[in-house]
Amino acid sequence: MRLYIFPHAGGSPASFLPWQELLAPAIELAAIHLPGRGARFHEPNAQSIQEIVAPLAQELARQPLLPFAFFGHSLGALVAFELTRYLHANGAQLPLHLFVSGCHAPRYRNPSRQLHRMDDHTLLEELRTYNGTPAELLQSRELMEIVLPIIRADFGLAERFAYQPAPKLDVPMSILAGRGDDYETPEQSEGWQEETDGPCALHWFDGDHFFIHSECQRVLSHVNQTMATCLACL
Repeated sequence: MRLYIFPHAGGSPASFLPWQELLAPAIELAAIHLPGRGARFHEPNAQSIQEIVAPLAQELARQPLLPFAFFGHSLGALVAFELTRYLHANGAQLPLHLFVSGCHAPRYRNPSRQLHRMDDHTLLEELRTYNGTPAELLQSRELMEIVLPIIRADFGLAERFAYQPAPKLDVPMSILAGRGDDYETPEQSEGWQEETDGPCALHWFDGDHFFIHSECQRVLSHVNQTMATCLACL
């Protein structure tokens, strides 16, 4: 199987490369690279999640045929969810499992804090509270001049997101949440269960919004077990 990773706001696909060593040998890791960063640095940043999903679906269709699953964290969970909806609406191959991590259920999101409109100093202070950006990166003016516009653009994607009712998916889902995540309530995590008619379970991990790093071993143990079940059903 192939596991497509959808990074959080400002997240780099490269940061997930160590996951490959912790995944079962039968699982190939593929991280989604959005425009405006890395090799796609000179492409304009997307203005909406809807703008992203159609090109992603076209790219998926060009990949070697393998059963696959999606894992999205925070903003990445919204992108993975909307891409799954798009594939479903267009009769395309669907993921065998959808992992949504560290993200409010789409219909229960908090009102936007307009982080993408904050001045640089205020936004940097907010990033420190999220505990997802390395301290050495936050302290480097030169690096932040490169990274901050990407983070701001990604926050804009999340904050402009507007939930639209649609037929429920028929895809099994795992909801992953951090017990110490100050930005998400249990009700917001549980709300994902309203988006699918397939099996859906909520899994709690120690840690804050970025528990996927501090609890990486446990997170990937769940991913491996879940995908082994998917493979056994093929």
